[in-house]
Amino acid sequence: MYQYDQYDQSLVEARSAEFRAQVNRRLAGTLSEEEFKPLRLMNGLYLQLHAYMLRVAVPYGVMSSRQMNQLAMIADKFDRGYGHFTTRQNIQFNWPQLVDTPDILDALAEVQMHAIQTSGNCIRNVTTDPFAGVAADETVDPRPVCELLRQWSTFMPEFSFLPRKFKFALTGASTDRAAIKFHDIGIHLKRGDAGQTLADIWVGGGQGRTPRIAQLLKTDVTVADLLPYLDAAMRVYNLYGNRDNKYKARIKILVASLGLDAFAAKVEKEYLSADRSRFEGVAEELQRLEAAILKPVYKPQTASAELPDDAEFQCWLKTNVFAHQQQGYSIAVISLKPIGGIPGDATSDQMRLMAELCDAYSASELRVTHRQNIVLPHVETKNLYEIWNQLKAANLAEHNIDQPSDIIACPGLDYCALAKARSIPIAQEVSAKICEREQAKDLNGLSINISGCINACGHHHVASIGILGLEKNGAETYQVTLGGRNGLDASVGKVLGPGFSAEQVPDTVNTLVDVWLQHRESNESFSDTYDRLGKQVFSEAVYASA
Repeated sequence: MYQYDQYDQSLVEARSAEFRAQVNRRLAGTLSEEEFKPLRLMNGLYLQLHAYMLRVAVPYGVMSSRQMNQLAMIADKFDRGYGHFTTRQNIQFNWPQLVDTPDILDALAEVQMHAIQTSGNCIRNVTTDPFAGVAADETVDPRPVCELLRQWSTFMPEFSFLPRKFKFALTGASTDRAAIKFHDIGIHLKRGDAGQTLADIWVGGGQGRTPRIAQLLKTDVTVADLLPYLDAAMRVYNLYGNRDNKYKARIKILVASLGLDAFAAKVEKEYLSADRSRFEGVAEELQRLEAAILKPVYKPQTASAELPDDAEFQCWLKTNVFAHQQQGYSIAVISLKPIGGIPGDATSDQMRLMAELCDAYSASELRVTHRQNIVLPHVETKNLYEIWNQLKAANLAEHNIDQPSDIIACPGLDYCALAKARSIPIAQEVSAKICEREQAKDLNGLSINISGCINACGHHHVASIGILGLEKNGAETYQVTLGGRNGLDASVGKVLGPGFSAEQVPDTVNTLVDVWLQHRESNESFSDTYDRLGKQVFSEAVYASA
C-alpha cells in the first residue's frame, strides 16, 4: 500500500494543529457554532442528533494493520468502543467529545490517516474496487490512479468550494465492485491494444432525491491526458453548477439540463484551451506511484490446498472467499453484517482481531468495501480454515457476502440529523427473517439496501429491493423500490407503490421474495425477473396481503 512522503505527513500534522486552535476558540466561546461549523466540517466533524460524529478518511479503502489498531484505540479511548464502516469506504465514530477531537486527529496523523475532505462541497474520498490489485478479473490495478487523484484533489483551492460535494469511483475489472455509474465521475480503466492504460470516463451518476445513471463522457483517455481532462470537467461543473439550490447542485443535474453532448463540448473546449504545463510529468508520477504501491511477495504454492469438509466452513468459503490473481491465494471477505446486528459496525476488539489476522495472513493489509465489510486481500488458501475459526470466535464469520442479509444500511434516525426514519432496526429485523430463507434456498441475485432518508446513503436505489424511510403525517413510513442494480448494467429501482409501516416491512420483503422464487427462471436475478414480469405481479401480491 502507499506510504506517506514527508509532504503528506507534514500536511496532516499541520491540519491537526490548525484544528486544535479552532476547537480551543470554540470551547472558549470566541467562535460561535455558526462560525465553527465550516471549520469542523473541513475536518470531518459533523453534529448529529445526539453528539458529534467524526468521519475518518480511508483513501480508496486501503488500510494497514497498524491503522486498524489505532482506530481500535480511538474507539476505546475517545468513543464507546466501536466504529461504523461506511459506503464511502471510510469509518465513523459516533460519540466523540469536541474537546477530544484534536487528540483524535493527532492519533490519526501518527498512522498516516486524517479526516480531510470527508465533508463539505469538495472532492470527497476517492473509492475503488476493494479487490483492486488482486482480483482475478482485473486488467488494470486502479490504486495508483486513485492515489494520483487523491494527491491532485487534496486541498486543491479551485475545487474546495464546489457547488456541491463531488465523488469519484474507479474500477479496472470486468465486474464493477465500485458502482462507478452512480458517482459524479466514474472511471473504468482498461488495457489498450498496445498494453497501455486507458480510461473510459462516465459522468453524472448519483443517488439521492434524483437518482441518475452516469453517461459515457469520453473513451480511451490516456494516462497523460487523464488529469487534464478531469480537471476540465471539474472546471465546467464549478462554473455552471447550480449554487442557488443545493437539491439541483450536483453535476448529474447539470449534465441532465445541458444534455450530454453540450456538456461534453464545454469540457472539450476547456480541455483544449487550458494550460497543460502544470500536468507535465503526470505519466512519470503514475509510474512512481505504481512502484510505491507495493504488492507483497507471494510464496510459491506447490499444490492445491486441501481444506476441511466442515459444513459451516464450506458455506463461508462459498460466499465469502473470492478468486485471486495469484495461484494458491484467495481473497477473504469479513462480514460486518451479523444476523440481527448493526450493518457496518465493528467493536474495538473485533478491529484488533482483524488487524492481527491481516498481520498473520494478509501482508498487513486490509480493505474496506462500499458494502461496509472488510477484505483480507492476500490470503494463502491453505490458511482459510484457521482464519475462519478465529473469525467465528469473534462473531465475524457470517457467511453472507453478496447475499440478501448482507444489507447496506445508513445510521438513520438513531444517529443522523437528516434522517426521517430508522434504518438500523429495519435492517436487523429483515436480516433475521431473510437469513432463514438463505439457509433453505438459493437466493443469489437478490440484494436489500435501506436508507433512512432521501439522501440515499444506504444505496436503496441500486438494490433489488430498496427500502427508503420517510416521514408522513408525523409517522415513519417506508417506500419500497424494485429492480435496482449497481454494476456495469446499472439500473435505478422503481417505486412499488404506497409505503409501509415499520412493522409491515419484513413481511413485505418476504412476500416479494416469494413472488420472485415462484416466477424465477433458472438462476435469474431478482432484478432480471422484475424486468421480465413488470411491477404488477409484485404489486398485486404485496398489496393484496397488506
